[in-house]
Amino acid sequence: MKACFRKAVVFCKEKPCFYLELGSKVPSKESILKEKEDRGIHCIDETLIKVGSEYIWLWITIEPKNKEILALTISKERNMFVAERYLSDIVKVYGKHPVSTDGGTWYPMACRFLKLKHHIHSSYEKSIIERTMQYIKDRTECFDDYFPCRRKNCKLKHVRNWLNLFVDYHNRELRVLK
Repeated sequence: MKACFRKAVVFCKEKPCFYLELGSKVPSKESILKEKEDRGIHCIDETLIKVGSEYIWLWITIEPKNKEILALTISKERNMFVAERYLSDIVKVYGKHPVSTDGGTWYPMACRFLKLKHHIHSSYEKSIIERTMQYIKDRTECFDDYFPCRRKNCKLKHVRNWLNLFVDYHNRELRVLK
């Protein structure tokens, strides 16, 4: 194998699911499950961002201990139904964990529906989530200024793709810094 190939794709059920550096170990199922259990509180917040001529809601979940972005999504509305759908997707991936939010009225109802523990952000959690939100917001708006979607009825797919790439990059950089 040539030395210029630095990454290999690992396939899960015939689809590429993540990249590994050559020579690194494949994480075991037990280590992945332990990592999910080790996660503590999930800090969740939402913010309004401008993409093109419209405004959308960016929902984000951060694990404050590692400052890792666990999930994010965009929506055109901000209500209990969107919050419940977002939280249920997080529960499917990471299991049930306590949720810390900014006090929006839609969060307690969604947490009660999903039987999750809920509390309001501490000042430390608020600082982390707001800093991360502003960072992502600035990058997303900048990205959309330079690479706007030129198709009609774009459905903001380019923003979703950009955000997914950004989160992967952000989390990978955090792991490198450890």
